[in-house]
Amino acid sequence: MVRTVVVGLDGSPESRAAAEWAAREAKLRGVPLKIVNVWAPVPEPMAQASLLGAETQQHWTERIPREAAEGIRLRHPGVDVTTEQLTGGYAETLVKAAADAELLVLGSRGLSGFGGFMVGSVGLAVVAHSAQPVVLVRAGEQAADEHEPDQVGIPSAATSYRPVLLGIDAGSPDDSVIEFAFEAAARRETGLRVVHGWNLPPYYVYGLSRDALFNDEIARQKAADLAETLRSWRQKYPNVPVTEESRSGSPGVCLVDASREASLVVVGRRVRRSPFGAHIGPVAHAVLHHAVAPVAVVAHN
Repeated sequence: MVRTVVVGLDGSPESRAAAEWAAREAKLRGVPLKIVNVWAPVPEPMAQASLLGAETQQHWTERIPREAAEGIRLRHPGVDVTTEQLTGGYAETLVKAAADAELLVLGSRGLSGFGGFMVGSVGLAVVAHSAQPVVLVRAGEQAADEHEPDQVGIPSAATSYRPVLLGIDAGSPDDSVIEFAFEAAARRETGLRVVHGWNLPPYYVYGLSRDALFNDEIARQKAADLAETLRSWRQKYPNVPVTEESRSGSPGVCLVDASREASLVVVGRRVRRSPFGAHIGPVAHAVLHHAVAPVAVVAHN
């Protein structure tokens, strides 16, 4: 089966930015790009009452991916682009369409006034239920945003990529999340910045301000755990420069701060079976809503 990068497109600015990012990623991976448009048919009484009938609405939804594909083929020569129009619920249909893909890419509105995402219910549902990695891209995201500034301080797609940022829990690391981040850095021929944010257990906090040596010892142990977690991966990817940062503080806040200098942020999502539905976890949730760079969420057990 041919592996692909799948992007959901509805014609919105955020989905068009996602399609451009997905085309660049497909070229890096050397795989085809599939543009998926999900059409939710309007109930007959509503279609008859609206200004646009059901047939006209379907025509426009067919036109959106077709024209987007034509533009991407011109801007990204060499990328094999196909389109597919599907009918059904948005989240479940996108998840199913990407079941055999290497990753699924979605757009998300940027928060006005400052960096970050406005992740809607569809995006959160897709992230929570997809077995494949899901990448969220903000509206307005440009290729140059992923690269280092040029000599005069202006971002340029002609310069090298910014580092890939990986958020990791050194206490329970997952190989699939780490491998995704190393592979992303290797494709971009850039470095990998690994950030491990940690908080002290509540029963340690009282009185620690008076015992700086004990606090320093905990920090050294956390840094040693991170180094040990990455030791074999450094050997497997000797051409990927790795920077390790073990910080005391909220993992989500640490990653959001570091995302300003990243080309891509990679976080994990533990798959939890719950009668109350799927969850994405507090760290992934914080990063999805506030990170500046595109965010990849990798599901793991």
